[in-house]
Amino acid sequence: MSAAESIIRTRQTEKEVSGIPTQVVCSHFSNYIFVVITQYGKIGTLISVTPESRCNDFSTPAFSTKVLLGKDEPLTHVCGKNLATFVSEEAGNRPVLLGLALKDSSVDAIKQMKDIIKSCQVW
Repeated sequence: MSAAESIIRTRQTEKEVSGIPTQVVCSHFSNYIFVVITQYGKIGTLISVTPESRCNDFSTPAFSTKVLLGKDEPLTHVCGKNLATFVSEEAGNRPVLLGLALKDSSVDAIKQMKDIIKSCQVW
């Protein structure tokens, strides 16, 4: 690997979501996929979204969320799970570390953010 190549694969983009500039950064680490979605220019609340095998069905894991830093509110867990579950599934059920700093967390905004995350795929 040349010195110019990055060891950590990262992609980022900025698009408007409901008229609000929204930045997304996705990075692939050896043990986590790291996704930051911000409408404030900051990492914001840090959430771990982890797949957990169910007793009888290993093909469709349940996902647990844990707020590591920031506001630990029910809406944070709902947004985190909605935004990170597909990332984990597409990355072979790897855990996702998600940074959220949102002005708009409506259902429509979350759908738009999922599309932006897909455009930054590094897994």
